[in-house]
Amino acid sequence: MKPTVKDIAAAANVSPATVSNALNNRKGVSEDIKQLVFKVAKEMGYSKEPIVERKIFRFVIFKRHGYVVSDTPFFSSLIEGIERQSRALGYELLISHINIRDEDYIDLVNSINNDNSSGIIILATEMLPEDLELFRNIRIPVVLLDSSFRENIYDCVLINNIDAAYKATSFLFENGHKRIGYLHSSVYINNFKFRRQGYLNAIQEHGLTADPRYELCLEPTMEGAYRDMKKLLDSGTLKLPSAFFSDNDIIAFGAMKAIAEKGIAIPGDVSIIGFDDMPFCEMTSPRLTTIKVYKQEIGSIAVKRLMQKISGNDNTIQKIEVGTELVIRDSHRRVE
Repeated sequence: MKPTVKDIAAAANVSPATVSNALNNRKGVSEDIKQLVFKVAKEMGYSKEPIVERKIFRFVIFKRHGYVVSDTPFFSSLIEGIERQSRALGYELLISHINIRDEDYIDLVNSINNDNSSGIIILATEMLPEDLELFRNIRIPVVLLDSSFRENIYDCVLINNIDAAYKATSFLFENGHKRIGYLHSSVYINNFKFRRQGYLNAIQEHGLTADPRYELCLEPTMEGAYRDMKKLLDSGTLKLPSAFFSDNDIIAFGAMKAIAEKGIAIPGDVSIIGFDDMPFCEMTSPRLTTIKVYKQEIGSIAVKRLMQKISGNDNTIQKIEVGTELVIRDSHRRVE
């Protein structure tokens, strides 16, 4: 019976990834280890033909807190795009979850670092820059999805957050709004930092200064955003702007519910623009004007970039930002 990669790895006391790289003459394996692997493989009946391996991509869903990365239509669409493109390229997709609140998360990280798949996509939405250190020992191609960092060591594919937020805020200015607020996540997410920058860019370009009274920090869950917004409204001290830009649709949904319960009309008294274009946007009352994110396409692009890294000698680090579209519905109005 022909030995498997795992059989040879166990006998040689090395990782399956090392065996695969040695037998297929890939970079990253010392000559001594390569000779050891071939010696063990030959003793186990391995011929000179490379061992046939399953073609696998691994998708790692990384969570710090789970407030944003959760079972929502946004991430379902993202995964669907990854799965479709993987199948189109003849690859199987394996999904792994790493939550740093779990006791065994370091063991899971170590297993990812020694993975024997062809390449890895890491969902980096909730990652901080220091989290990249956990994955520095990966020897196969890696692409980060839905975030980027200043000291990036990997390719990344993400939304063009600054331009998208600028587009949404500028649209409100074009419709006569001068007092524009921001429904901001109370939990740090890299993408939200860039969305705030786009919001500020638009305000400054129109010769104004952002008013901190109109920047409201809400928990980035529907229930949490509703609870936090309701508390602010009940305090009696909140002065509402004529319009809000929101970090995402989930925050907008929760805030809209609290605002409506208070008897404040949307968009009669306050306009709201969301971000993501989730299916619920068509079901809210009023229907939510929002930024459309091409979620499946972003997932597909990440797979294509990973394939480029696998197939060639491409040592460049690329940051790919995908554009968005403003979808105009009913949650905003023009003011004079």
